[in-house]
Amino acid sequence: MNPLLKRLQPYPFERLRLLHAGVTPNPAYRPISLGIGEPKHATPELIKSALSASLGGLASYPATAGEPRLRQSMAGWMQRRYGLSLDPLTQILPVNGSREALFALAQTIIDPTQPGATGRRAGPPQASTAPSGGSEPHEVGSVGALVVCPNPFYQIYEGAALLAGADTWFAPSDPARNFAVDWAAVPQAVWQKTQLLFVCSPGNPTGAVMGLDEWKLLFELSDKHGFVIASDECYSEIYFRDEPPLGGLQAAAQLGRHDFKNLVAMTSLSKRSNVPGLRSGFVAGDAALIKPFLLYRTYHGSAMSPIVQSASIAAWDDEAHVVANRAMYREKFARVTPLLAAVMDVALPDAGFYLWAQVPASFAGDDTAFSRELLALYNVVVLPGSYLAREARGHNPGAGRIRMALVAETAECVEAAERIVQFIQSKAHLK
Repeated sequence: MNPLLKRLQPYPFERLRLLHAGVTPNPAYRPISLGIGEPKHATPELIKSALSASLGGLASYPATAGEPRLRQSMAGWMQRRYGLSLDPLTQILPVNGSREALFALAQTIIDPTQPGATGRRAGPPQASTAPSGGSEPHEVGSVGALVVCPNPFYQIYEGAALLAGADTWFAPSDPARNFAVDWAAVPQAVWQKTQLLFVCSPGNPTGAVMGLDEWKLLFELSDKHGFVIASDECYSEIYFRDEPPLGGLQAAAQLGRHDFKNLVAMTSLSKRSNVPGLRSGFVAGDAALIKPFLLYRTYHGSAMSPIVQSASIAAWDDEAHVVANRAMYREKFARVTPLLAAVMDVALPDAGFYLWAQVPASFAGDDTAFSRELLALYNVVVLPGSYLAREARGHNPGAGRIRMALVAETAECVEAAERIVQFIQSKAHLK
């Protein structure tokens, strides 16, 4: 067996299942889950119609690069959304959802035999800094490739890094900025060993959106140390401000980086168009990275089904259903957030469909106890924040917080919020 499999940690939802084992939910309430970030809004009819109309495509093997019409559709969306003119033949590649692409990209990029990001390190590390997660802590100077991740983070980043033969280093987040990542706090000794940086904006679970200054810093670091930036942007179309979130390629273009050197962005239809089961998205950016990524995927057998390609064209070409979907989330968050803010530390995120809330003082910072008791007494599932982060330098930034996915219809989310309010108030009363 591949020995690297032993480095993987249990997935958050497996840990949640074990946490809730033996808990008998209160039968007086119907079950409501805010645990998994799976869109529940109805799939648009235009997508379902395109699927059923293209069943003849099942008789053909698909090309890994995708049909030209699909890549042109994706390029058209990038032009409308970000004002970018991309070459659909060299700068865009369809993928079977961003999760699959995030994992595969790490296998393409990481060279575990190199002592540093480019094999051209100018000297010894400037500091002794211990990576965290996936292995016992050890000095930066003793490892090969590093992958830098946000913390808290989407668990695929860690698994992709470890199975590619790299070590992970978790960048600290700043609670004062809605848990946005403090990239400037990452030591130069870490950047010198970094081959791949995972960025998530809007962030999961915090909803924080990166600004142009942050992108500028990361581009400068990438130029200096040679690492690749993978920008996970699957939540980009669910936002609550007037201005849509800045994308990584958009930031690069604004800074004059029109070749998108060492940068790829990944997006998906799952959240944008309510089709998580379609498994459709694309990667765009540096043509010098897209080419070997296509080679890897050709051997990996990652071609998108012809019928999924047809449905994806319909989805990328239509924006009306996206506007309607965003309006539903805005209404939902406008109703739920004030209810919860009255009893716990929680605020409207910049974007995404999660609330990232601190558990009240009556729970002494125990997010797992909060989750168990809430299920037992009010039949509502929430995900402990500590399951979405790793202890790094003596601290787990998710501890004492919970993630709530407001993916169900508005009435159900409001009912869940009302139960949580009752739960917290009853707990405070007992204290």
